[in-house]
Amino acid sequence: MRLWQDFTTNQGRTIHKWAHYFPAYERHFSPFVGRPIRFLEIGIGDGGSVEMWKRYFGPYAHFVGLDNRQTCKAFEDDQFSVRIGDQSNAEFLDSVLAEFGVPDIVLDDGSHMMSDVCATFLHLYPKMHHHGVYMVEDLHTAYLSAFGGGVRREGTFIEIAKGLIDELNVHPHTENSETTEFGRNTNSISFYNSMAVFERGIPLPRLPMMLGSTPHYGGPTE
Repeated sequence: MRLWQDFTTNQGRTIHKWAHYFPAYERHFSPFVGRPIRFLEIGIGDGGSVEMWKRYFGPYAHFVGLDNRQTCKAFEDDQFSVRIGDQSNAEFLDSVLAEFGVPDIVLDDGSHMMSDVCATFLHLYPKMHHHGVYMVEDLHTAYLSAFGGGVRREGTFIEIAKGLIDELNVHPHTENSETTEFGRNTNSISFYNSMAVFERGIPLPRLPMMLGSTPHYGGPTE
């Protein structure tokens, strides 16, 4: 994998990533390589990850990093802009969107506090492009009390995501439910260990189809 090789040979600023994230990065980010995209990274760390992303996506991508540490401004360059603020603050997030435009990719590697992760997602996700990808890392924190987490604890990002699975799967045969904005604009939710990925898009019409000449004996869709 191109990203994995880049990571393991890195001699620049420190990059801190879990090894098992890299197949997911490649799977969900590869369609954007070489394109003029906007990549919003929440949590800049030591500045090494955005160097990796620049090498991966190429010169046409623009990167915006959000952090609450003023020292991160030192990482700025022609391809990478840094804004300092609170990731859960709606006015701050809207000011970033107004300045740079709607992101194609959001990667939340920020505070990992459940209140922050949830607030950021609920505010940013509906504003993304229809082809956008929203990735949340280090979701093992959803099970740690120090981050506002706990197993099946109400209000964690994992519990919110479980509810969004229901919204994604609303079907013409579903009783006592209706399609939501999330369901109308999301193609998939993918879960990995410590990671969740939401791919926006306009789903294809959910039309049952039956073609062929063999006898039909009914099934679970009827």
